[in-house]
Amino acid sequence: MTKRSATETILGYVYQFDYTILRLLNLVNIDDSITVEGIEDVDIKTIDEEIATQCKYYAKTEYNHSIIAKPMRLMLNHFKEVKEGKKSQVQYYLYGHYKSGQDKLVLPITVEFLKKHFLTYTSNKVKHEYHIELGLDNRDLENFIQNLTININAVSYVDQYEEIIDSFKKLFNCSRFQAEHYYYNNALKVIKELAIKSKVEDRQISKRKFLDKVDNKKLLFNEWFIALKGKKQFLANLRKEYFTSLNTSPFERFFLIEINERQYLRSDLKELLFLISRKWSNLSKRATTPFCPYVYIHNLPAEELINLKSELYKEGFKISDGFDFAGASFSPESICETANYNNQIKLKIINQIDYLDLTLKEIKRTKEVYQFYIENSYYTNSHQEIKHIKIQVDEIKDIKEII
Repeated sequence: MTKRSATETILGYVYQFDYTILRLLNLVNIDDSITVEGIEDVDIKTIDEEIATQCKYYAKTEYNHSIIAKPMRLMLNHFKEVKEGKKSQVQYYLYGHYKSGQDKLVLPITVEFLKKHFLTYTSNKVKHEYHIELGLDNRDLENFIQNLTININAVSYVDQYEEIIDSFKKLFNCSRFQAEHYYYNNALKVIKELAIKSKVEDRQISKRKFLDKVDNKKLLFNEWFIALKGKKQFLANLRKEYFTSLNTSPFERFFLIEINERQYLRSDLKELLFLISRKWSNLSKRATTPFCPYVYIHNLPAEELINLKSELYKEGFKISDGFDFAGASFSPESICETANYNNQIKLKIINQIDYLDLTLKEIKRTKEVYQFYIENSYYTNSHQEIKHIKIQVDEIKDIKEII
C-alpha cells in the first residue's frame, strides 16, 4: 500500500470516528449513549429512540447505487430480526460523503427502486433477490423504508473536523491548539479503543463518560493523530506552543525525561542534555538573573546515571546534583544554588524523583515542569502555581524536535 492510499484508508476510518465524536458531543442528554460498531458503524441511543448508522467516506469516488447496496442489505437483515421479535426496533441511517454523482439518487426511494438497485444483485453468476431470500414482501419493504434515512451529501472530512474542534473550543473554553492536541487527540484515542473491544456492551459509552475521559490535559502520542498531522508537523506544533521565545524568561525549568531501556544510548541522552542546557540557560556575565535548567531522568539505572555524570564531568560540563560531599544527604539548598557566569553550572541533575518536590518547594521564582513520558505519566504535581506540561513521546529523539 502506498503512503497516499494508506492515508486515504486512515481518513476513511477517522471520518467514522470523527462522526462518532461529533454525535457524542451533540447528544442532548448527558446520559445518552453511543455504541461504536454495534448494529452498524455507530448506534446512537437516547431516551426517545435508537439510530443505527452506516457512515462512509469516499472523497475520491463517484456515487453509485452499488456502493451503498451492501450496507442496505445489512440493515435489512436487522429489520427482519426486528420483524421476528429477535431485536428491538431502530431507525436506520445511511450517511456518506462522495466526490460526485449524488444526483443519481432521487429521494425518497420507492419499494421498486429499493428492490432493483439495492436488493437485486449477481454473485458468482447467480442472480439474488435479497428481499425474497429473507422472506420479506412489499409491505415489509415499505415499513423498512419508513424507518430509513439516506444522506449521501455528508460534509467533507475537513468540515466535520472543524465542527468538532469548534465544539471542543466552546465546551472547554480553550485555544485551538488545546482543542486539537488535548481534547480531540484524547477523543480519537477513546473511540479507537472502543472500536477494538470484542463485546458490544463494552463498545458503548455515554456522553458523560466520554467527556470525563476526554478532559485530560496530557499530550498523547496517538498514532492515528500523528498519521493525520504528520509526525514532523505534530512535533513542530508542540515546539511552537510551548518552547518558542522562552529563552528571555529567567524561570526555573524542570525537564523530566523518561528513558526507554530498549532504545537507550548514552550518546543520545548526552546530546539532549547539551541541547537543553544550551537553549534554556543564560550564564552571561551581563545577565541580571542568570539561570540554568533542572533535569530528572526517569528509568535510568543508578549506575548508568553515575557513569553519565562522570563522563560529563570529564568533558568539563559542570553540573550540580544537590550532594556537597561523599556521604552527604541531598540538599535542596545546594541544588538550588543560582547558576551564573562565575560558577558555570550548566545543568542541575535530580537523581531521584523523590527529590523533585523538595527542590520545587525550595525555589521561590517562577517554576515550570515539562514531563516527557512514553506510556504513562510518572509525576503529578498538585501545586496550581506551577506550570506542568505532560507530553507523551515515542522516543528520546522526539524531545529534541520539541524543545
